Amino acid sequence: MESCRARRRRVPLLSVALASAAVVGVMTAQPHSAPGAGSAVSSSATPSGVAASGEASVESVARPTVDRDGLLADAMESVAVAEGAEVSVAVLDLDSGASARYGDGSFDTASIVKVDILAALLLRAQDEGRALTSAEKAHATAMIERSDNASASALWETIGRAQGLAAANERFGLRATEGGDGTLWGLTQTTAADQLVLLQQVFGEESELGEASRSYLRGLMGRIAVDQRWGVSAVADGSRWALKNGWLPRSTTGLWDVNSIGRVTVDGRECLVAVLSNGNATKAAGVALVEAAAKAAVPVLARG
Repeated sequence: MESCRARRRRVPLLSVALASAAVVGVMTAQPHSAPGAGSAVSSSATPSGVAASGEASVESVARPTVDRDGLLADAMESVAVAEGAEVSVAVLDLDSGASARYGDGSFDTASIVKVDILAALLLRAQDEGRALTSAEKAHATAMIERSDNASASALWETIGRAQGLAAANERFGLRATEGGDGTLWGLTQTTAADQLVLLQQVFGEESELGEASRSYLRGLMGRIAVDQRWGVSAVADGSRWALKNGWLPRSTTGLWDVNSIGRVTVDGRECLVAVLSNGNATKAAGVALVEAAAKAAVPVLARG
C-alpha cells in the first residue's frame, strides 16, 4: 500500500482552539440515549478524543462471534448415544472457514487410518521425486476403495509403520495421533480434531501434498465400494461426497469402534466432517450413531 505525506501549514492557535471547541460542542449537544437503547452498539463507536488537528478518532465496532462449539453441543443433545458409547465430531466449512468440535479424548482409528497411510506414502514419493509404483497403486486402490486390510498392511510397512506415520503427520500438522504398535495400524489413536486437519491436507489448498497427490487421494475416496457408502455421506446432497469409514470389533469387550471421515456437499457448501465413536453394541448401532452425529453437526456451520 502506497502512502503520501501532506505538507503541514501553520495554523493560528486561536483557530485550533475554536475548532476544538466546536467539536466538543457537537459532542455535548448529542441527546442522551434511552436506557438500554445503546446496548446493541459498542460505546467505543463514540468519539473518544480530539486530535491536535481537530479531528475526532472513531474506533470500529467489533462484530459478535458465533459460539459454534456451543451450538454443536446443543445440536448433539438430540443424538441418542447408548450407555457406554462415546462419540466425537469435528466439522469445517471449506469456503467460510467456520468450524465446530464436540467431544474429547482419543479413539481407535480402525480403517480410517488408511487415508493417513496413503497420504504418508504420497508425501514420501513426492520427497523422492517419483510416482507411485504399480504395486503401490494397486495396494492404494484396494485399501481405500474396498478397505482391504492386506493392502493396508503392505503400505504400513512401506511407510515405516508408526514411525513413518509420525514423521508425515508432523508435517501435516496432526498433533494428537499416535500409530499403533508393530503391525497393528488399526489401533492407531487419534482425535476428531486431528482427522479434520488430515482432511484439510487432502481437500484444502494449503497442503504438504501436491495437487496431483491430493487429486489422486480424493478420487479414491469418491469411489468407495457400494456396501461401504455410509457414515458422513448420509448428510451429503446425493452422491456429492468422498469418504473413508472404519469399523472394528474389540476382542476384549465385544464392542465396536465405528468411524467416518470425509468431504460432503450440503446446500452448495463444501464441508469436511470427522465422526469417531466407540463402545457401540453392534456395527449397525455405530453406523446409526455416526450418521446421526454428522446430520446434527453440519447444519451448525450455516448458523450465524
